[in-house]
Amino acid sequence: MSPQKIPAIVIGRLPLYLRVLTQIDSTKVKVTSSQEMGEYLGISSAQIRKDLLHFGEFGKQGTGYNVRFLKSQLMKILQVDREWNIALVGAGGLGTAIVKYAGFQGRGFQIALVFDNDPSKIGQTLENLTILSSNNIKQEIELMKLKIAMVAVPAKYAQEVTNQLIEAGIRSILNYAPTNLSVPPEVRIVHIDPVIGLQHMTYYL
Repeated sequence: MSPQKIPAIVIGRLPLYLRVLTQIDSTKVKVTSSQEMGEYLGISSAQIRKDLLHFGEFGKQGTGYNVRFLKSQLMKILQVDREWNIALVGAGGLGTAIVKYAGFQGRGFQIALVFDNDPSKIGQTLENLTILSSNNIKQEIELMKLKIAMVAVPAKYAQEVTNQLIEAGIRSILNYAPTNLSVPPEVRIVHIDPVIGLQHMTYYL
């Protein structure tokens, strides 16, 4: 099935399945089931089977799924069976925490470029990366042919930075700035705002 025809909500669940399979694989268990995966995630086994069927037959009824095989197939589907270099714009508190986050290792991603517009930060080293001037975004990203970027700048600068990234060839953006950004249809953007998550939870308190 064409990637465009698969519901975005299904694609959004695949990384959860991959994370669970990685956890199960670390315990040396060789076979799992949609029911076991569902218990980890709070998702029905029927939903998991339906999601996976969009991409093919990965298991047999009554036998379950080979953990490593399904894990490798999901990595291929999500294209994280390779390593993606990422540009990060914003070397403030959040940007620094992102660069230092160890969770990228072994999961298909690596911060390769860091940009900031603060003269006191430009030229400084952050986890073996030299912080570059935001004025050089287009030049540096085009040189490395990057396709993914993260935006961790104040909201008032986020759209301007996003425009620069798109002009440089970026096609996927993870936005940490607390604002909606305007991007063309061919650019995929995901917004991460912890306050929205908290507001969602406080409704139930």
